[in-house]
Amino acid sequence: MRIPEGPPITPKDFVYAEVLSQLSEKKKFQEFLDINDNKYYYWEKWKYLADDWKIDAKRLWAAVKTWRISNKRLSISSLPKFKFLVGSPSVVQQALHAFDMNLGGSLQGDSIIPSEDRDRYLISSLMEEAIASSQLEGAATTRKVAKEMLENNRKPRNTSEQMILNNYEAMKWIVENKSMDITKDAILQIHAILTKNTFSERSEEGVIRKSDDINVVDVQTGKSVYTPPPADQLEQLMDDFCHFANDREKLSFFMHPITKGIILHFLMGYIHPFADGNGRTARTIFYWYLIKKGYWLIEYMSVSRTILNSKAQYAHAYLHTELDDNDLTYFIIYNLRSINIAMEDLKSYIQRKTAEKQNIITLLRNTSFNDRQIGLIQEILKDVTIYFTVAQVQNKFGVSNQTARNDLGGLVENGVLEERRSGRKSQFLPLPAYIRKLQKAQK
Repeated sequence: MRIPEGPPITPKDFVYAEVLSQLSEKKKFQEFLDINDNKYYYWEKWKYLADDWKIDAKRLWAAVKTWRISNKRLSISSLPKFKFLVGSPSVVQQALHAFDMNLGGSLQGDSIIPSEDRDRYLISSLMEEAIASSQLEGAATTRKVAKEMLENNRKPRNTSEQMILNNYEAMKWIVENKSMDITKDAILQIHAILTKNTFSERSEEGVIRKSDDINVVDVQTGKSVYTPPPADQLEQLMDDFCHFANDREKLSFFMHPITKGIILHFLMGYIHPFADGNGRTARTIFYWYLIKKGYWLIEYMSVSRTILNSKAQYAHAYLHTELDDNDLTYFIIYNLRSINIAMEDLKSYIQRKTAEKQNIITLLRNTSFNDRQIGLIQEILKDVTIYFTVAQVQNKFGVSNQTARNDLGGLVENGVLEERRSGRKSQFLPLPAYIRKLQKAQK
């Protein structure tokens, strides 16, 4: 990853009105406003625009900063050590409005997620988020292998799999404890869950770091890109963080909950209170805060999977904020785009799954299979080499051991699966004759 060039210092003889006059003369003033309001470019892009517009780059950037500062506000007394700016350009306001319409109570019905499928989709989404968030931090395993481990309750075979299991347990924890305050002890508990059996020193799990010998480095170049606050400030910073997270701060303006959740995500990485696992903790707290605020659909979305597909932009969102006078707007815009992609992915996924289910129901119209059994038959049609275990079905659908056994037993009785013993456990494999029957019916 290339480290961005830092913005220049404002020239001492800079006059805002003179630059605006130049922009007007060159018929670029409206474009100047539109870019600030809808794209929010970092310095490096403005520098190239300045060349195209034949305007001094440093003076143009000074004009950008002047415009932005006049449209920013963030004064938080409970965070005296944090001096951040937050803008509210149209691109941010439009995204927040769209999320209010889609992520909260208005779609609590069946219009997005059919009620009978919610438990299954929730379990699947928590697994997807756990896998992607861990892969962001270097977990080296495939999604297929990781999901098989989680569904079958298989013990992790290495540190990467342990990270993923830990992430899954942490996601389940915040869903179960969404009504709790975000306290320092709760954050330490989340970190302990996230890092269980992944540190060389177990004493670092769920413990605020004591050392200053830590830097955030670019894994490709080895260069330090950020030095976190010293250890002797962390206790107070964490107290300030929790005060802010629990909405005890009386702001002079309205801060949208999604904006605040993103800021909490940033702040946890900025404070960097742990020896490792700060990114996973930050993303978990982001989910926790939004779930607490009633954005229930976020539980079904894997934002980390979107971030995983744009890791360079994620890193640049952090760096642009830090290099440009702690302007959080860059980080907010990046995360809003990631949430939007995750939301659209969820909608497409559910539409596809619903269509597949309807096709299967049509094929099975003369049978009495339940929704879970239909879901298993869907998977068989996608992968004829698949097999199931009782534990896998139990975890996939969030049902009891006996219900899982009954579901698999019913498929055996109807000639869909055959049971084979593997040691002390049973494996349930699709029967080739039934697969051919379904494939023929599909044509």
